[in-house]
Amino acid sequence: MNDVVFIFDPELSAYQLADSHPFKPIRLDLTRSLLRETGLLTDDQETRPDPFDERKLSRLHHKAYIRAVKATSKGKSHPDAFGYGLGTGDNPIFPGMHDISTKICAATVTAVDQVASGKARRAANFAGGLHHALSNRASGFCIYNDLALGIDHAIQEYGLRVAYLDIDAHHGDGVQWLFYDSAFVMTISLHESGRYLFPGTGHTYEVGKGPGRGLSVNMPLEPFTEDDSFEEVFELVVPKALEAFRPDLIVLQAGADMHRYDPLADLALSLQAMKASYQRVCELADHLCEGKLVVTGGGGYDPYRTVPRAWAHLWACLNDHAVPEALPESWRQEWQERIPEALPSNSLDDLNSWQAVPRRDEIASHNRVVAERLMSTLVQIWQEDRS
Repeated sequence: MNDVVFIFDPELSAYQLADSHPFKPIRLDLTRSLLRETGLLTDDQETRPDPFDERKLSRLHHKAYIRAVKATSKGKSHPDAFGYGLGTGDNPIFPGMHDISTKICAATVTAVDQVASGKARRAANFAGGLHHALSNRASGFCIYNDLALGIDHAIQEYGLRVAYLDIDAHHGDGVQWLFYDSAFVMTISLHESGRYLFPGTGHTYEVGKGPGRGLSVNMPLEPFTEDDSFEEVFELVVPKALEAFRPDLIVLQAGADMHRYDPLADLALSLQAMKASYQRVCELADHLCEGKLVVTGGGGYDPYRTVPRAWAHLWACLNDHAVPEALPESWRQEWQERIPEALPSNSLDDLNSWQAVPRRDEIASHNRVVAERLMSTLVQIWQEDRS
């Protein structure tokens, strides 16, 4: 048994929506290179994605939509492309779109399979995390929903109950809606409120339906939420929800766009708080499901300074190690001429250089009240279901 597995294939970095698009796959190569240079990633930990049966796509995605993705990927016109979310500013059509999107799905399914089968205790696919893709539409830079396919694999092949935890700045809407009425999946999302940020969902009243009632858990955060408030509401919501559900496996979507530097969202977390959340998820997995944990990437639009450091901390947490305070000069020299920004020299943020956020106490108070009301509602549903 390899304790922690890193799913890797050079083709995973080919998810290039457009040269000017904010979703930049170079962040994957920067992350892997940083892990290599720090000695945190070894040859024996890397695993290629297993072959993927494309028929599995149609378990969650409509066949007509898949046909549209395939056609447009080959440069063919499709009369309903725009209706399927293809060819928009968020989701431009690019050559090989179907093949590389499928490869990302294969990588996440492989990560899930490694853990569910007992071959590994933890696994990571940082190319994954495309949580906005819907059953019949591309959305928010996401073509196919690799996370939902991985979760479905765990259910269908292993009969597992899966807790999906999403700490991306954007609500994990695609995964939520695909399992909204499932008794086998709990979705938990901490995100900037949909009143201000795409996709406009993730409200506290979205609690699931039918057999899934009470299993959709949404904690919308106020813009400019900082470390202390995020950590407070995380503790108010996540451990209690996971304890109530008692999962066999936890899947974490660890988008890095909740960081203060991210240009596409308005949360104000530091790498220190992000690292603490990763450590806490590992602790919860150890406590609740024998450490069975799969992690993916996701958002993250400060691709040079923030994303590689965030995901390096996540990988280190999976391995019960730590990223060195000083980043290797060899890593910075390798990449500096190829990117437009100066790479950081330290693994964590210099918090002394950050200005305080106005309305800090008001924001924290609002988040606290929302978290307490959310849990009051959910506890009542859970108690009703047990009675």
